[in-house]
Amino acid sequence: MSPTHSLTRRGTAAALTFLMAAALGAAGAGASSADADAPQERRIASSVLGSDYRITLTALRSADDEYAASVRLQVYTKTGGAWKESDRVTVGDVDGWFWYPLTGEGAVCRFSTAGTEPAPLTVSLLVTPSIGCSEPVHYLVKEGRVYAG
Repeated sequence: MSPTHSLTRRGTAAALTFLMAAALGAAGAGASSADADAPQERRIASSVLGSDYRITLTALRSADDEYAASVRLQVYTKTGGAWKESDRVTVGDVDGWFWYPLTGEGAVCRFSTAGTEPAPLTVSLLVTPSIGCSEPVHYLVKEGRVYAG
């Protein structure tokens, strides 16, 4: 193989590598800007109470502080064979939790429900490993709505 042929091959390979990197970078840039606009979420607990209710706890990362998070409690009722959200509340203060403890192991200290009407619901979450768990917060789920308990 001649030195010129070898350089041409390397140049072609380098150009292809550059084009692939540029294409992937452009695709990644579009995806990351779309992802940056959407808040990061992680479901941390879920429970189904018979065929009546599905209850979920979701950690929502703060848009303003990468270490802060909120917790959303959602209640779903079954309507026409599909689960539809019937109510939602914020557990604690908005951005009042820490993202990493909430999304790590042992984040949910207590998440208890009962299949009665009204359905009692208790939530306690990890504040930090050194602080431990939050005080339990009590709710009642009645006819698909969440009430302070």
